[in-house]
Amino acid sequence: MSTYYGEFSVSNDALGDGQELRRRMDEDGYLFIKGLLDPGKLLALRQEILQVCRAGGWLIESTELMEGVADVSRQCTEGDPEYLEVYHEIYKLESFHRSGHWPEVLDVMENVVAGSVLPHPQKIARLWFPKYTEHTTPIHQDYVHFQGVYDTYTCWAPVGDCPRELGGLALLPGSHKINAVHAHHFSLGAGALAIDEEELPRDWLTTDYEIGDSLIFHSLTVHQALPNVTEDRLRVSLDNRYQSAEFAIAGHMLEPHIGGEAAITWEEIYKNWESTELQYYWKDLELETLAWIEKWGVQAFEEALDRARQGDPQARHNLRRMLKSDTQSDSAKRATAALAE
Repeated sequence: MSTYYGEFSVSNDALGDGQELRRRMDEDGYLFIKGLLDPGKLLALRQEILQVCRAGGWLIESTELMEGVADVSRQCTEGDPEYLEVYHEIYKLESFHRSGHWPEVLDVMENVVAGSVLPHPQKIARLWFPKYTEHTTPIHQDYVHFQGVYDTYTCWAPVGDCPRELGGLALLPGSHKINAVHAHHFSLGAGALAIDEEELPRDWLTTDYEIGDSLIFHSLTVHQALPNVTEDRLRVSLDNRYQSAEFAIAGHMLEPHIGGEAAITWEEIYKNWESTELQYYWKDLELETLAWIEKWGVQAFEEALDRARQGDPQARHNLRRMLKSDTQSDSAKRATAALAE
């Protein structure tokens, strides 16, 4: 069976009508809104992000900055120390964190949750190199990564135009109605967890995103990134999460993105900010926090170990990547042993 990519239904006609937005979210598991974000603010943010990328050596020096022309010899992704060197500098940008609180986004999310909305402190930028398709974010549900309550929503927005070949998001409409989490397995792609495609229908939706477009979807909605098959363009996007302020939140979502031994602290992030308005904004909310559910990550790691022992190149690459930043933990020792086998 071939995979068919249809077009999203546009929900601009329902803006301001909370009841209709919630009905569409309940039915389809997503809302696609054209031009929700201000292109001017996005372009200013894109310039700041790409300046950091250029300073980190990711972009070709002789090219126009805003084109995002990548040096493909510098390919890396989440989990690589060289990725974190640049990503942490982006994570310190006050403008990047402020984008998750832009009023045009909060207005829609307040309608979706029918009340006061909590933007997750853990903001996320996605920076994707061209011709790096094996590492593309695989088919998954966000809940396995961000957890908390099911009624948590992702707002994904490209920071610049994002035609299909640049690798925007695609999703399966109505797939959240399972009201449960699919089995996830080891994957080399971002997040390291994937649903077997054979278990799913093939009626995917996507679009050629334009700057300002936003895709909002439920934590159980099955989705994936398309591969960045351009010759030399870096894909830059925002990937933020929202929920009702009345609900509990997973504790790790109150920490900066990408933890572990190389984690950055809020103190480091806030050091050069001009304003304190958004610093620790969640601490006065008396939020109930939920513990991390380990089972999906544990299962994927066990699968990676088993596949590495059998010589699987993707699993071996994944374990070697882990060992770049962790050599002392029990998991690191098991990874070293599996690679030796």
